[in-house]
Amino acid sequence: MAEPGPALEQLVDAVEAPTPTGIAAALSLLVRTGTWPPGTRLPTVRDVAAALGVSPATVSHAWHGLAGAGVLVTRGRAGSYVRAADTAWLTPRYRDLAGYHSGFRLDLSTGTPDPELLPDLTAVLARVAGHDLTGSYVETPVLPRLERHLRDTWPGPVEAVTVVDGAFDAMSRSLEAVVRYGDRVLVEDPCFPPLLDLLDALGAEPVPVPLDDQGPDPAALAAALDTSPVALVLQPRAHNPTGLSLSDTRARELGHLLERAPDLVVVEDDHSGDVATAEDVTLGRHLPGRVLHIRSFSKSHGPDLRIAALGGPARLLDRIVARRMLGPGWTSRMLQRVLLELLIGDTGMTAVAEARRVYHARQQHLARALAERGVDVEPGDGVNLWLPVVDEQSAIVRMAAAGIRVAAGETFRSGGPCPDGLRGPHVRVTAGMVRGDFAQVGAELADGALAR
Repeated sequence: MAEPGPALEQLVDAVEAPTPTGIAAALSLLVRTGTWPPGTRLPTVRDVAAALGVSPATVSHAWHGLAGAGVLVTRGRAGSYVRAADTAWLTPRYRDLAGYHSGFRLDLSTGTPDPELLPDLTAVLARVAGHDLTGSYVETPVLPRLERHLRDTWPGPVEAVTVVDGAFDAMSRSLEAVVRYGDRVLVEDPCFPPLLDLLDALGAEPVPVPLDDQGPDPAALAAALDTSPVALVLQPRAHNPTGLSLSDTRARELGHLLERAPDLVVVEDDHSGDVATAEDVTLGRHLPGRVLHIRSFSKSHGPDLRIAALGGPARLLDRIVARRMLGPGWTSRMLQRVLLELLIGDTGMTAVAEARRVYHARQQHLARALAERGVDVEPGDGVNLWLPVVDEQSAIVRMAAAGIRVAAGETFRSGGPCPDGLRGPHVRVTAGMVRGDFAQVGAELADGALAR
């Protein structure tokens, strides 16, 4: 056992009764009094159990109750932490992404687009004000002109298209339509962490499928199909966090493999949309009637538009649209008109094309700067760079000391740490937010990546 640190000593001194309730009460007191501020790392369950002379199960029970009450957040092998109050409304893995700290010189942890590269909505909002407003609750949910444009630009044949409130709304509604409690769902490893929160909420079991440089590994996917999954969730381009894109060859290979599971539904999350440089690939070309494809406009046109398109077989889309009518009903037709103006007008098209060029250039500049410091990494597509590091925690601390915040790679792993490949030690860097000083930022990131 490690030597007891200050946090362990404080907790032991505060415990009046070594029961789950007593341990939880003592820890809550340390948090309420500010002795343990937000972000404090807790002693390990094993160390606390040894110090108090109780079983690890007793301590785990206390930890579990506090996590459920919103006091703690657990990051798997990275440990448990006191949760920041201002992130209490987030799901657990979203809280991990939100983090605890402020005051960094450069926040490269967010995975969000650069606000300076989003289209200016001022003129567009003025043009569309008062148009396409309705007092009816049962009109078609999608503007006909927008639907025609979406169909014309879809990556493959599609039976039905609708518009929802962002990519993750589309993901949630897609999985709710096909997943039942206890079902297994294939997910990429690494993957977007809130997807795992969503599967937890649905009572589904994630089955990780590791990635290589072309997408999900075919051999691993073939093995995972033996678990009888009902769905596969993948990101066909600008994968978050790795920045990888699915090749046409790999898409055909995956489509052939998935013929073995005729009832499985594929949910594709094209979250970067028009700022990705790779071609929009879909398994829908190889698995007709079985693919729900999501196209987001958040990174390209603005997160606050809250618009994504969802297309796929009518048997699933009709159910999703009908269910939405018992909730939000439809996505604002005025916002749909704004999106349409941006998609077909010179202002929006020019801004998005420039953003795509700038993000690509920033990725290239940062990758070169890292290489000059001895860290070789493939530039990502979109806004994220998956940076390999020697030791994840050492890298985060060293980068933080330089005033740079990055996202812990551990948060993105769906199958636990792996000693090599894309699942090995990494941090996610939002390269799209590096606006200059690539040599300096690259040097600081490289120093962190090589830290032990």
